[in-house]
Amino acid sequence: MGEEKRTFKKKDMPIRRLHDNDEELDQAEMGGEFADLFQDSLRQPQSGEVVKAVVVQIEQDVVLVDVGYKSEGAIRIAEFIDENGELNVKVGDEVNVYFERGENIRGHMVLSKKKADSQVAWETIAAAGEGGVIEGKITGKVKGGMTVDVGVEAFLPASQVDLRPGGNMDRFVGQTYQFRILKLNRKRGNLVLSRRVLLEEEREKARTETLATLKEGDIVDGVVKNIAEYGAFVDLGGVDGLLHVTDMSWGRLGHPSEMVKVGDTLKVMVLKYDREKGKISLGLKQTVPDPWLNVGDRYKEGERVRGKVVSLTDYGAFISLEDGIEGLVHVSEMSWTRRVRHPSEILKVGEEVEAVILGVDPGNRRISLGLKQTEINPWTVIGERYPVGTKIEGQIKNITDFGVFIGIEDGIDGLVHVSDISWTRRVKHPGEMFTKGQTVQAVVLNIDVENERLSLGIKQLAADPWEEIPRKYRPGSKVKGRVTSVTDFGIFVEIEEGIEGLIHVSEISYEKVASPKDFANVGDELEAVVLNVDMVEKKIALSIKALQTAMEKAEMASYMGSQGEATSSFGDLLKEKLKKSTEE
Repeated sequence: MGEEKRTFKKKDMPIRRLHDNDEELDQAEMGGEFADLFQDSLRQPQSGEVVKAVVVQIEQDVVLVDVGYKSEGAIRIAEFIDENGELNVKVGDEVNVYFERGENIRGHMVLSKKKADSQVAWETIAAAGEGGVIEGKITGKVKGGMTVDVGVEAFLPASQVDLRPGGNMDRFVGQTYQFRILKLNRKRGNLVLSRRVLLEEEREKARTETLATLKEGDIVDGVVKNIAEYGAFVDLGGVDGLLHVTDMSWGRLGHPSEMVKVGDTLKVMVLKYDREKGKISLGLKQTVPDPWLNVGDRYKEGERVRGKVVSLTDYGAFISLEDGIEGLVHVSEMSWTRRVRHPSEILKVGEEVEAVILGVDPGNRRISLGLKQTEINPWTVIGERYPVGTKIEGQIKNITDFGVFIGIEDGIDGLVHVSDISWTRRVKHPGEMFTKGQTVQAVVLNIDVENERLSLGIKQLAADPWEEIPRKYRPGSKVKGRVTSVTDFGIFVEIEEGIEGLIHVSEISYEKVASPKDFANVGDELEAVVLNVDMVEKKIALSIKALQTAMEKAEMASYMGSQGEATSSFGDLLKEKLKKSTEE
């Protein structure tokens, strides 16, 4: 065997014979070769060791690296693919690798970059220890919290993600932060982190610095953290201040969200700082000049202005004239003719309108506006179109206890008072004679421009029949009529259509009458004598008792006259009495 070795050496190696003893020389050479092999074995990484390697080749499924040994190492290419599916290594890059085992069937050492990164990460984590700070990237959500990549996978409880637990945690995924190590157990691979602890420490530090330097009147930067009905809470750097809705704008705001939103960075003024209670009041509008200071110079009474409707209330509409300056159009100043019940009948939010300035009150921060003043008041010219005495025709718009409203033109109604409906008829309610929507005629009686009232009359379409009453029914004349009403104080008798006379209970009979209802009923016909006509009160006084007296006098005069005439008169009177008796 020794000869075979020598023959191999002679054939493959240079002849370097320095001694005559060939066997001793061969042994020396063989000893050197074994020494080299031994040194190579010492240089080979041991299982579980992490070493530096250089990428020498990238193949379809593996990355080949040189770790300084006689054979190259192979790492699955999947270990170099990032979350976006991109290869994150190139030839020449130096990487940490973990030695898993010796050569595989391809003659490559089996290595792992992922395990190397994990081992390096654990060493870094162990060096930091519990309570230490490490950097990591939040990779996803799990039950009870989130996962964080710090070289190894760590758990971040939901309560430790932010200062205010809860809400949508998706916004944190993919973000890189600093974390405090709460719990560490390498053997079990258990690593629990907290971001909240660091945020609280930062906030407390910032709070201390802020409180030490803060003073009233300062203008500081802040971030809107929360919005409520009454205002917004602004973080000034570890300490919150309240920005009340009334201090957001010189104008009027319905809700703080109209002015600010969560996350906005604002410049605010410190209005009040109570160091003992730790309360801070802030102002946003105070950082700009008050637009009401010289409002009287910009807005004069009687001028026309344009603005946008920003709000509607039951009593009117607010019009924005400029930033922080609003005027009010009262509901009564919206139309000359329409009865506006709510501003929404005329205006809508966002609409641009023209108005007239009715008044400016800088002290109370009020500007009164009018819409109707941009048009001619129809009441100022209605007298020209409808002079007193003009006969008009229109539809009945409304019926009330005191009269009917008749539409004259768009938005202008005239009132026919119940007393101007009929000359003769006693109208208890206009609904007895008219219906809504009915077309009627009337006469213009009066126009009150100042109070915007138009008085009409229906009875004035015809002559007043009472003008003829004194001539037709003189005192002492005999009348006949139908009983229309019987009351405790007398009997009403209609002597012609619409004309009634009253027989007072004292004028019914010479004999005592307990009640008129015992003497006559509605519908009965009665004769009476006219006692008096009152044109002012439009009343006619009648008397049955006076009729009886007149008849008695007539009979007496007839009896005392000539015989022939007396016989004739007496006979006529007798016949009349007999006839009346028969009829009764």
